[in-house]
Amino acid sequence: FISTVDVLVMGSNTYAKVLSFGTWPYEVPVIVLSQRDLSVPNELSDKITISKEAPEDLVQRLSAEGNQRLYIDGASVIQSFLSKGLITDMTITVVPVLIGEGISLFGHTEQDIELEHVSSKAYDFGFTQIKYLVK
Repeated sequence: FISTVDVLVMGSNTYAKVLSFGTWPYEVPVIVLSQRDLSVPNELSDKITISKEAPEDLVQRLSAEGNQRLYIDGASVIQSFLSKGLITDMTITVVPVLIGEGISLFGHTEQDIELEHVSSKAYDFGFTQIKYLVK
């Protein structure tokens, strides 16, 4: 999946979580959307950019730079991109853990968002990936 991605866009909470893993798992460029000032470890300064851009401005800039496939990660960031109609398709990975609290992935939406099922794949280790087009 990640080999199809030009740029990964995530929020500050997701960024903090991924940093806590110890080893940075992404080779693609990462943009962290945050209104706060965040620091980037020196060894990752060529892989991570912090941005305060609005989703539509970011998409416009990245498109102008030739990026076609963005991976949007983090509940709040996903919600903001969905509300602006900036997501064309979704790959949702279901992990077999019921969590008691946290940020709802899609939160409140102003209207229903219709999806068209493309494919589903179950993995032996328990994950299921479901692909949809946003209508």
